[in-house]
Amino acid sequence: MLTTDDLRFFAAIARASSLAAAARDLNVSPPAVTQRLRALEARLRVHLVDRSGRHLTLTDEGELLAGRGRQILEGLSEIDDALAERRGAVRGHLRIVAPLGFGRRYVAPVVAAFQAEHSELKIDLVLSDRLGGAPGSSSWDLAIHVGDREHTAPGLIMRNLAPNARWACAAPSYLSRRGVPETPGALRAHACIALRENDEDVTLWRFQSASAAEERIRIEPDLASNDGEVVRRWALAGCGIIVRSEWDLVDDVRAGRLVRLLDSYRLPAAPVVALLGARRQARAARTGRFLDALQRSLEPVPWR
Repeated sequence: MLTTDDLRFFAAIARASSLAAAARDLNVSPPAVTQRLRALEARLRVHLVDRSGRHLTLTDEGELLAGRGRQILEGLSEIDDALAERRGAVRGHLRIVAPLGFGRRYVAPVVAAFQAEHSELKIDLVLSDRLGGAPGSSSWDLAIHVGDREHTAPGLIMRNLAPNARWACAAPSYLSRRGVPETPGALRAHACIALRENDEDVTLWRFQSASAAEERIRIEPDLASNDGEVVRRWALAGCGIIVRSEWDLVDDVRAGRLVRLLDSYRLPAAPVVALLGARRQARAARTGRFLDALQRSLEPVPWR
């Protein structure tokens, strides 16, 4: 007979790219994972995993066990959450994904404070500038996203956390050498820096004038990176013009390290939102309470 420990073990196998990765997730040795998997297959008398290639592949029976096992574990977790909520406790395991820079500055402090307040809760915070998948899956409980919401996964529930504009900026040293662009079209004659994040078309900069006319500029970046901090430092060093979130640039603009350009035009907003799968949002009190704490930390909006 299968046990919940078996289901949790095989869930780790199913989400891993290799037995070694599963071993790291389970905090055991790879031989121990191999031995336990063989014992489970022998007990069930089915082949669950194809290990002939470089990556793990679940057999049809493995897919069945992983899918049904996930449903059972989620059902047990729902019961556990409901009982904990009845006694006013926040417990369990909360998995959060957030962008690198924003996550470090605004999410990580709330995570630490929230866990200190709720000692029965375990929290994993993964920082990445690529959303990478649906936070409603078995891997994540919620994702914090900054940017264009058209590029988020379908079937998610969205909660607005804070407004955030995008600005075009450059260092005074750059502008003294190359001049100040007066119109979006003038950017074609300037050195531009691109930030490659999520699945956005990062070389198409869209400016909207007061008359609501949109001007689209296709830049040819001299420099590009997937790291927002690298892009910001290049701009501070006078390497070129960047388009970046207001939350990341406001301190530099206030201090005069960067100059905001084309401020009579608006770039598409990059609101801060939380993304949740419908089932997880409905059942996990810990998720809702954490989001309440995060939203309180963003009121009033720190970068405004």
